[in-house]
Amino acid sequence: MSLPILQQEGTPGGAHGAKVSQASAQHAMQLSIAREMFDHKNPVLFTKRAPPGITEDVVRMISKEKNEPDWMLQKRLAGLKAFKAMPLPEWGPHLQLDLDKITYYLRAVEQTNEHKWDNVPDDIKRTFQKLGIPEAEQKALAGAGAQYESEVVYHHLKEEWSRKGVIFENMDVALRKYPELVKKHFMTRCVPITDHKFAALHAAVWSGGTFIYVPPGVSMLVPMQAYFRMNSPGMGQFEHTLIIVDKSASVHYIEGCSAPQYSVNNLHAGCVEIFVYEHATARYSSVENWSKNTFNLNTKRAIVEEAGVVEWVNGNLGSNVTMLYPCSVLKGDRSRADFLGVAFAGPGQNQDTGSKVIHLGKDTSSTITSKSISSGGGITMYRGLLRIAKGASNAKNSTNCDALMMDPQSRSGTIPVIQVSEETADIAHEATVGRISEEQVFYLMTRGLSQEEAVRMIVSGFMEPILRALPMEYAVELNRLIELEMEGSIG
Repeated sequence: MSLPILQQEGTPGGAHGAKVSQASAQHAMQLSIAREMFDHKNPVLFTKRAPPGITEDVVRMISKEKNEPDWMLQKRLAGLKAFKAMPLPEWGPHLQLDLDKITYYLRAVEQTNEHKWDNVPDDIKRTFQKLGIPEAEQKALAGAGAQYESEVVYHHLKEEWSRKGVIFENMDVALRKYPELVKKHFMTRCVPITDHKFAALHAAVWSGGTFIYVPPGVSMLVPMQAYFRMNSPGMGQFEHTLIIVDKSASVHYIEGCSAPQYSVNNLHAGCVEIFVYEHATARYSSVENWSKNTFNLNTKRAIVEEAGVVEWVNGNLGSNVTMLYPCSVLKGDRSRADFLGVAFAGPGQNQDTGSKVIHLGKDTSSTITSKSISSGGGITMYRGLLRIAKGASNAKNSTNCDALMMDPQSRSGTIPVIQVSEETADIAHEATVGRISEEQVFYLMTRGLSQEEAVRMIVSGFMEPILRALPMEYAVELNRLIELEMEGSIG
């Protein structure tokens, strides 16, 4: 469903913010998250737990527990040094987060990285069963992984793909089995450890995550998935995802994230690095539904070589604060990046999200489509960067940001940064902030829908480009999450 259903307020392009009128609030939704599926909690059990706070002793303990090579320990220590030297971001949401109270490593069970689902401990297995992980693997996936707290508890790739040379491993296991491949790509030229304060923190305390290598010419016909779950209050999760798509290969990888609600803060500061080599294609999809006590400070970046393609599909619901801006570096000539993102902010939430694209090669192209919904005083902000370097001739970019606000208390805006050093660039940027048209709601109600059903249909239409880009099973999941947000919200 396209934007004519909205009464648009604000002007295309530029930085702007707006509030909807009180009249539209008659049809606004006071959205509250029905989180029964995600707020399931297990007793907090552990076989190894670091004391709260980030110290050199904690960093060395994590490395020792994993029996890592010395070069990784040195990278961790360099990350710790950079973290301590760098300030918190002076832009974006205010981070009311005491990092000294976060637990940076917790291993819940002694046995990790199981390859048979039946061997996963029963309480952890029940948690992932509630989230539908085993069923999804059976029906729609080439492989699946599940991380609980700081460690991967289950990881499996179907044999037909391993026979073709595809590697799908727990990141810790990949470090031991493929040390040279990891050393070449891990936080070197994609996301360096000095990129920003939370990238440095990640380098110091990372644990778990996913490693994928797709050999030349292999096209993955079905996606792979990993699901990351925090169970403990005050926990930090720092999984590392490293994806290498070799020449003329393709892959689709999906990540899901969630945590139960607690009265103390949790922290998620993962990192995703994607290397797309010549004529290769990588699609990365994620649905993040962290609880409202979680600070989601994630870093995601891809380097794309000649004629390569990277596609991002991001759904962000939940969290107290999210700061997430997937970045594509179009290094090779004729490379391409496409970004589709949606963010939902309810009461007490601040979703500061967007996308970054850096055009370096000739004849490169990129598209950014960002949609947001804010309700109950929630804040959504698109924050983006488009940089076209000197020599990146004939670069093209189209950016479209649409924001939907459900009540007068909510806020939304766009902050685009556009840096162009090439006269041949072709750039289009449009941003709109709007509210649901009362006439549209009335029309649907005359066709037999209730007021709540009418608003839900309009919101689903607003989200349709994102849902269409996901595999059916995951589009259904994201749509279900949105419906849960809206349930009982029209008075």
